[in-house]
Amino acid sequence: MSTENNSEQLFDNSVKILTDLIAFKTISGEDNSSLIDYCDNILKKLGATSFRTYDDEKKRVNLFATLKAKSSQTKKPIILSGHTDVVPVSKGWSSDPFTATIKGDKLYGRGSCDMKGFIACSLAYAPTFSKSNLDRDIHFSFTFDEETACQGAPILIEELKKRDIKDGICIIGEPTNMKIIDAHKGCYEYTTYFKGLAGHSSAPHKGVSAVEYASRYVNKLIELREKLKERTPKDSIFDPPHSTLSIGGIFGGIAHNVIADKCHVNWETRPVVKEDAVFLNQELDKYANEVLLPEMKKVFPNASIEKDIIGEIVGFDREDKSDACELISNLTGDNSRQVVSFGTEAGLFQEIGISTVVCGPGSIEQAHKIDEFIVLEELKKCLNLLDGIKNNSIPN
Repeated sequence: MSTENNSEQLFDNSVKILTDLIAFKTISGEDNSSLIDYCDNILKKLGATSFRTYDDEKKRVNLFATLKAKSSQTKKPIILSGHTDVVPVSKGWSSDPFTATIKGDKLYGRGSCDMKGFIACSLAYAPTFSKSNLDRDIHFSFTFDEETACQGAPILIEELKKRDIKDGICIIGEPTNMKIIDAHKGCYEYTTYFKGLAGHSSAPHKGVSAVEYASRYVNKLIELREKLKERTPKDSIFDPPHSTLSIGGIFGGIAHNVIADKCHVNWETRPVVKEDAVFLNQELDKYANEVLLPEMKKVFPNASIEKDIIGEIVGFDREDKSDACELISNLTGDNSRQVVSFGTEAGLFQEIGISTVVCGPGSIEQAHKIDEFIVLEELKKCLNLLDGIKNNSIPN
């Protein structure tokens, strides 16, 4: 088969697989086991070995599969990493979001660019890897619930540590238009719950309004947000250059004339450095435990304030010498490096010593939006990158 025909077949297979992947409604927090079975079956038929890790209910699954080197392994293994979950769908789509639709040079569907496009390319290229005289292992890492504070990846990372898989090069295939991303901020998400005492609104002194104390908590968050700006590092490479803080929502109360006994606040911080997250939590916990809670307990001894950690995901730090970035540069000829404001699983792999880069097909500008799409040419660029890995045109 000619190189041109082979490229066309790889592209057609990637589109077919992406079409299949989009049909799995793997919204964050929901069962993704059917999609994982689909991926695992493709890889096992090619001779891959695999293992899975799970959430507590065993409904959400991580998959880690390996095509072993055929010859003496002289080069670092490659990890092709992608998350299987997608964000929820809002109204207004021009077509069924879970049915891949091609219009012109674009393929539409939820997850098409974020980030089932990369997973599809990896699976479409897997048969070529399996038939090649590989001198390095090729790993496939597919996780659950990245979109909700990377809940799946930490479970997988712990298993990799147990199996002493701590070396290699990891490509996180988030949509970057195949450009090198070598840094991003951390992402720490929380929900803080307030329990007060209900009562008639005509006697507010006899109750404890969870909404009022939650509001004071939010005001403290806003105050601390300004403090974070004062801590901006002089050499920050990010925009904005300081750690950010955002209040995602405040929910409580049942009626105008009832003192609210329950309320919760969703909030997040994206620290430039880990120390900012430590500072923020220490100041906030001190305020909650030493100021707010004693006032609440004066009226209602069983009052409480509890902070639930949704996820604390470390940032992805720029490294002057990065095997992963050099790999992509050698294959694409593009030596530029960029930073992004969105978070990924990259810092988790980096933290255990695996050289990591974020680089994948599609644009983040289309992610999480109505009529999400990926430009088909991006799939071809991704397949070309994988072809470079197979052809051993990169150093150790």
